[in-house]
Amino acid sequence: MKFKFLCASAFFVLAVASAQAQAVSTTAGKCSKPDLIQTVPAGDKEGHMFMIQSGKCTTTSEVNGVKSKEGVFAEHDDAMGTHIKGWGVYVETFESGDKIFYNYQTTATTKDNAIVTGSNKYQVAGGTGKMKGIKGSGGCTLKGTADGGLDYSCTGEWVMPSATPTK
Repeated sequence: MKFKFLCASAFFVLAVASAQAQAVSTTAGKCSKPDLIQTVPAGDKEGHMFMIQSGKCTTTSEVNGVKSKEGVFAEHDDAMGTHIKGWGVYVETFESGDKIFYNYQTTATTKDNAIVTGSNKYQVAGGTGKMKGIKGSGGCTLKGTADGGLDYSCTGEWVMPSATPTK
């Protein structure tokens, strides 16, 4: 049985108020139906599957004064009946070309092989360019869409490293 789960995860991206301050922020976005889904039966119970999937997301955040452009995710999941648990990496690219890397863990309920609702927790794993040194964590609420996609809304806390004085 082939499952058509959507990235139970999709995500993140929250605004940072300044380069030195911690900020509490929110954002929202949409992930399309995954581009790649591969499943393997676990073999222990009917309907228990392990999955690997990847896809793309639109993002609406601004971090360190730079607007987000897009995101991509890759994850692995454990699916059984109407529940799914997932772990993955989300890479957010900004208009400047800079990136933020997130690790996340998701739980969601499913119906007819699609996400209905869920949530995730994420941790910032690093960044490039102006996002280098960013730290943070937070969580998202997830809601499946009729087209097999996923809408998300996130809240988190962010800290950018202090600027090093030039000599």
